[in-house]
Amino acid sequence: MAVAGMNHFTILTDDVDNTVSFYGDLLGLEPGPRPKFNFPGAWLYAGGQPILHVIGGRPKSELKPGVIDHMAFSGKDLAATLSVLKAHAVKYDCRQQADTGLWQVFFLDPNGAKVELDFAANERVDA
Repeated sequence: MAVAGMNHFTILTDDVDNTVSFYGDLLGLEPGPRPKFNFPGAWLYAGGQPILHVIGGRPKSELKPGVIDHMAFSGKDLAATLSVLKAHAVKYDCRQQADTGLWQVFFLDPNGAKVELDFAANERVDA
């Protein structure tokens, strides 16, 4: 069996609405169709694909990171993204890889999940 690509990430939350708003406001992910499961949640879409599944109804004590360190997304418009993060008071770390020039921005979502956004080397930090 061969892997053909990445399907989705799943995160756990004690506040589905806040999590959906966070990913919508900061990353532009949009809620879309989701099967009728017997637990609260949402599916968030990018480019017509459900790439982030949110599972709700978990107590805060269960929201602990496991062996997966972070989820990464490809981004566009680094300067605007940094402005949005600042406007929402989201602490982030922005760094550029020495060998490739790729820009990486790391931050935590409201549930403690680490998010990485990757931008092309030719992007500018300031507008």
